[in-house]
Amino acid sequence: MPYPSRPPPPPAESPFRGREPDGLRLSGVHFSHADGQPVFQGLDLAVAPGEFVVVLGPSGCGKSTLLNLLSGFLPPDRGRVELNDVAVRPEMPELGYVFQSPHLFPWLNALDNVRFGLRMQGLLTPRQQADKALHYLRLVGLEAAAHKLPHQLSGGMRQRVALARALAPEPALLLADEPFAALDAMSRRHMNEELLRLWSALGQTVVFVTHDIDEAVFLADRVVVLGRAPRGIDCELLIDLPRPRQLPQTQRLPRFHALRDQLLDRIDHVTTQPA
Repeated sequence: MPYPSRPPPPPAESPFRGREPDGLRLSGVHFSHADGQPVFQGLDLAVAPGEFVVVLGPSGCGKSTLLNLLSGFLPPDRGRVELNDVAVRPEMPELGYVFQSPHLFPWLNALDNVRFGLRMQGLLTPRQQADKALHYLRLVGLEAAAHKLPHQLSGGMRQRVALARALAPEPALLLADEPFAALDAMSRRHMNEELLRLWSALGQTVVFVTHDIDEAVFLADRVVVLGRAPRGIDCELLIDLPRPRQLPQTQRLPRFHALRDQLLDRIDHVTTQPA
């Protein structure tokens, strides 16, 4: 039985107030790999504007495939994937994507890496692009590193540059595929707090994939647990922890431990089910 869920309203300070941020919906989605192995059969999922949804599940359940469907990188075999009732396409300006690795251009400094997406949009002058890129570097705490090349930055700093690059075009929907998995524990905790701070300020819709249950509980409004392919969604859990959230205070709350234990039990159940 799925746990009940209720999407929250967008943050009051969202820059998307005054226009409706893009809602996200998958309807009856079927998808199989090239070898015919099914991943999803009739998947339905809705994400409300401004909601932070985290996707959990065992390896091979289709978490990254789900993000690739949401971004339009993969078309469904059947069904619909829509942003605001429009079929998704990878080039849509409403979409932003943060990968497991930063994928920065090694010959560009931090500022020009962040500016790259703005250049591709072609909507601003070079000066405006640079100013906006610097603004987002400032938001992730890297203004002083603007002219450093990627090899001069730590892993956590490179991932912050990648986050700033994804945010600079101001997409309504941010898709994140385990973006902090390769970081050390302290850097990962810092990036979790940083991401929540930016999400609270910017009000974007976020779909975030992780293997880390503590990370899921700390970040999410709602956690979606995928079963083994091709079962699709096993259950959903509303994360009713108060915001704003900070580490380690939030993790000390009894409710945090109760939610984590619920998810641990469910992941154990899903993992032990036969494929």
